[in-house]
Amino acid sequence: MKFFVLAAVFAVAAASSYKAAEYAPKYEAKYEEVTYAPQPYSFEYDVQDKESYNDFVHSEKSDYNVVTGSYRVALPDGRTQIVSYKADASGYNADVKYEGEAQYPEEPKYKAASYPAPAYSAPAYKAPAYPAAPAYPAPAYKAPEYKAPAPAYKAPTYSAPAYKAPTYSAPAYKAPAYKPAPAYPKY
Repeated sequence: MKFFVLAAVFAVAAASSYKAAEYAPKYEAKYEEVTYAPQPYSFEYDVQDKESYNDFVHSEKSDYNVVTGSYRVALPDGRTQIVSYKADASGYNADVKYEGEAQYPEEPKYKAASYPAPAYSAPAYKAPAYPAAPAYPAPAYKAPEYKAPAPAYKAPTYSAPAYKAPTYSAPAYKAPAYKPAPAYPKY
């Protein structure tokens, strides 16, 4: 028990002298925002797909401060939309123009088709011919024949049981022999 008390005292003394801050790793988080100078660029692409009716062009270029570009789109109504734009420090300015005239074709009027009614002849099938109901003979049951005569049982005979009365003899008890009590020493 003394050992445990002594061990507890040493543990408390060691814990009070431990300085976690000296041994803890030190991390310094430094964040520097990386900014890159604007770079000039230029691109252009063109898509013309007759099957999906896609037809558009887009081009754009930029020097260090101003972005200019334009794009053309074929609209479903048959017109072409042309957008020219310029973006700089003062904002985004777009000029939208349309080429062509919108066309909305009239829908064709629905006319119900007239077909003659089908003329089918009735199929020529023979009526099924079923034979008469089958003739089954009535079942014939034969009575069983016993070859041996029926067994003859004999009634059992019982005789009355003979009981014999038990004989008891009186028990013989022997008187116990007493020993004299031992002598105890006196104190």
